[in-house]
Amino acid sequence: MRLPRMACRILLTTQPSFGSYPGVRMVESDSQSRAAADVGGTFIDFVAVDSATGRVSFDKQPASSGKLVEEFMAGLSNMGLPGITISQLFHGTTVAINAVVQERGARVGLVTTAGFRDVLELGRGARPEVYNYRYAPPAPLVPRHLRLEVTERILPTGEVLMPLAIDEVDAIAATLKESDVEAVAVCLLHAYANPAHEQALVEALRASLPGVAVTASHEIASEWHEFERTSSTVMNAYVQPLFGRYVKELTARLAEDGYRAPLGIMQSNGGVLSAERAAELPLRTLMSGPAGGVVASRELAREHGIEHAICADVGGTTFDVALVVDGDLVERTETKLGGRPVLGATVDITSVGAGGGSIAWVDDRGALKVGPRSAGAVPGPVCFGKGGVEPTVTDAQVLLRLLDPDQFLGGRMKLDRSAAEEAVQERVAAPLGLELMAAALGIVRIAETNMANAVRAVTVGRGLDPRDFALISYGGGGGLFAAPVADELGVTHVVVPVAAASFSAWGILSSDYTEDATRTRIMPLSPANSATIEQVLRELAEDVTSGLSGYGFSGDLLQVQYGADVRFVGQHHTVTVPVESTWLGEPDALTGGVERAFRALHDRMYGPRTQYSVLEIVTLRARGTVTVAKPKLPLLEARAEAAPLGTRDVYFASGVAQTQLYDRLQIANGQRIPGPALVLEWGTTTLVPAGWSATHDESGNLHLTSTRHTDNSGARR
Repeated sequence: MRLPRMACRILLTTQPSFGSYPGVRMVESDSQSRAAADVGGTFIDFVAVDSATGRVSFDKQPASSGKLVEEFMAGLSNMGLPGITISQLFHGTTVAINAVVQERGARVGLVTTAGFRDVLELGRGARPEVYNYRYAPPAPLVPRHLRLEVTERILPTGEVLMPLAIDEVDAIAATLKESDVEAVAVCLLHAYANPAHEQALVEALRASLPGVAVTASHEIASEWHEFERTSSTVMNAYVQPLFGRYVKELTARLAEDGYRAPLGIMQSNGGVLSAERAAELPLRTLMSGPAGGVVASRELAREHGIEHAICADVGGTTFDVALVVDGDLVERTETKLGGRPVLGATVDITSVGAGGGSIAWVDDRGALKVGPRSAGAVPGPVCFGKGGVEPTVTDAQVLLRLLDPDQFLGGRMKLDRSAAEEAVQERVAAPLGLELMAAALGIVRIAETNMANAVRAVTVGRGLDPRDFALISYGGGGGLFAAPVADELGVTHVVVPVAAASFSAWGILSSDYTEDATRTRIMPLSPANSATIEQVLRELAEDVTSGLSGYGFSGDLLQVQYGADVRFVGQHHTVTVPVESTWLGEPDALTGGVERAFRALHDRMYGPRTQYSVLEIVTLRARGTVTVAKPKLPLLEARAEAAPLGTRDVYFASGVAQTQLYDRLQIANGQRIPGPALVLEWGTTTLVPAGWSATHDESGNLHLTSTRHTDNSGARR
């Protein structure tokens, strides 16, 4: 079935080149093409590099019918590349995260150690809202009657205290079968130290429950903290049937339409894994799409010598913000989704409900609010004409004339300005006693403030000064919000990438194959334990190598990096530090290197501590990576400086200003565009306010600079 086309495409036809990092072998591109797709809440973004012709193409397909596979295939078809010519196909997906957020996952059963049935419900004593005595934690994804116990006990050392009562499995399986569960999570006490009981139990359950997905905790997170490990295992089981069906249907359609390239799925850690592996471990894909934009930001920052960058993705539903510090991604080892903890390496992304589809509303006290509710893809903003009645940020931007109703998505989609005007007037302006344009300005201003506050949370909230960072702004709304948000933060350098609306898809295309493995092994950090540390790291290296071996790469392409979660004795929380492979084999070098790295990072994060505190290892980590060649955008052809397309009266807080309009594809390398101006392209519009100017670099990235923020000497900050 071919869906009606509603897409816009940009083609760059100069021969692209591929970058490399010193000392790292890469999977080189062949004569065929590479493609990636990022499925968002409103649109599916595509990018492809045709190695034969040198064409780089971007495409955008609405994701509004609920038929993701059909929309995915329609977008690939629109790219104009025969399936047989594509040698690499990567995919960022929201299937798993949507299933959790919307609570439409599978009916799950949990099997755990006798006496620990209620771990999932007891959780932790700490509350996210300390002063809210009415706070109610999220309901467990497994109701109590589906949480079953089995007799067994393993100690934290891995010793067996009580053998597994395998004879109890038949009764457990019968109960689960009668309850029509679609998936089972198995999480036994201290299975991270010795998974033998879990392995036996999982094997027996799979034999007794054919067709039911069974998830084992030691395969999800071989780490301590029973509540967090149980929560992660249950969440993987909760989304596995739905995600597995999606992957099966998509891969079948790809094969049917002649696509022979193996499908890779973007992970939350900024790497790619095979579709088959992702179907088993969908938990790793929860932040799949947003991670792609951060990877692309890292590559752009490295290419332009930007040491620290704020990565801001303005989509239809959320504003996602992350950091690049010292040229690399910032990760965390635990995150929360819907109030439920998830273990696993994840790009540190903070999301707030502030996007183009965020709904503007007036609360009971007469205060204007924007978000977190969103109009989503269906019905979408009022101006989309799909049945929406609640005004959104996009509707306000149309009223302010920041967006041209006749040129949205390059003219493929017409916007209804009168419908937006009616909605803002009725639901915002009238209740607040405001003029229409004042209400629209208020909506946009609140959205900008919400975004700036999210950036402050990940910078100022961690002792970092946002003025030391450049802002890389992308997504469909990134160009309009970039400079105003930067103004509020005191940031003076903004980059709006080429095809910013599809930037996350570009990052997915640039991602490496990765596999993570962890193991908790608590021990003092001392030379006496170096042999044990190295033994665990060797075992983890074997695990990640095995995980990547099915991809067909030669061994010399695989790199393994190590890390350790370390703490002062008596602390609860840990800090993750790198463990250099050059330290291995030298007990003093290993423990000394880890200690120096820990103290330096701990002091940077929390301030100096006594030098006499004893350290201990908690969890050891390994990541296997197969680095793929990074595509680069073609250089701009030499051209004369572009003249403005015309002008438009745009409403700003300071009043109406005549604003010049430029076609981004016609701007010359190095051409300076003073504000106020709007730079137009197929997927987004970039605002250059008064007091800012914009220039193109040689690849077409748009750099905005401000002269508003100066110190006493007059130097730019």
